[in-house]
Amino acid sequence: MVAGLYFFQRSVMYHPSSGTQSPERAGLPEMEPVQIKTEDGLSLLAWWSRPKSTEKPVIAFFHGNAGTIAYRNFKVRPLLDKGYGVLLLAYRGYSGNSGSPTEPGLYADARGVMKFLDAKDIPEKRRVLYGESLGTGLAVYLASTGHGGAVILESPYTSIADVAAARFPIFPVRVLVKDQFDSLARLDKVRIPLFVIHGEKDNVVAAKFGKRLFAAANKPKEAAFIPAAGHIDLYQHGAAKLIIRFIEKYL
Repeated sequence: MVAGLYFFQRSVMYHPSSGTQSPERAGLPEMEPVQIKTEDGLSLLAWWSRPKSTEKPVIAFFHGNAGTIAYRNFKVRPLLDKGYGVLLLAYRGYSGNSGSPTEPGLYADARGVMKFLDAKDIPEKRRVLYGESLGTGLAVYLASTGHGGAVILESPYTSIADVAAARFPIFPVRVLVKDQFDSLARLDKVRIPLFVIHGEKDNVVAAKFGKRLFAAANKPKEAAFIPAAGHIDLYQHGAAKLIIRFIEKYL
């Protein structure tokens, strides 16, 4: 069983879908498909919409471990309605992209997003790094390396190893996990405003991980731990308003 966990862990961790619909069919006609180039030679699908003015921020959205970028349409819609720019990336191996997801590979994908925004003349101080579940590791990684003007972490973890150890307590998973995404270890280097939002009833990434991450974060920081929310229903409990309030306050 230990051998199975080790050799098949990435199939347990990543759940990509093979294709995706168009932005129009997803209810996001303002967005256009673009290609994000990575340093290791991949060309990744992303959806892009410019901000309505130079005063508006751009949200770089890093999604969770399952599905396609079209599944995030209800999270992007309120951001577009506020006039924000949005860049919604599909990782390697997701939404029809080539490649296979790994921790180093996803970091390369995230760096490709920053280079795309560089080319669009979006200043760092106007960039919001938004991570959803798995994607919180990418948002923290970028923020710890000097990117972004603010960071939003939806249902974050301290590290994947911590979550795996809680789920499989009888196995030595900490020494087996290949893709650690150790956000807690990077957090001391994050100096931009940070917002954590988490559901108290989350049974995928327990709220205790978000609370531990928030406690370790530098100021300025804010958090919302929603008693009735789980892992995937935060937007049914007012997440959009809380996120927009944070963005408006700091950017």
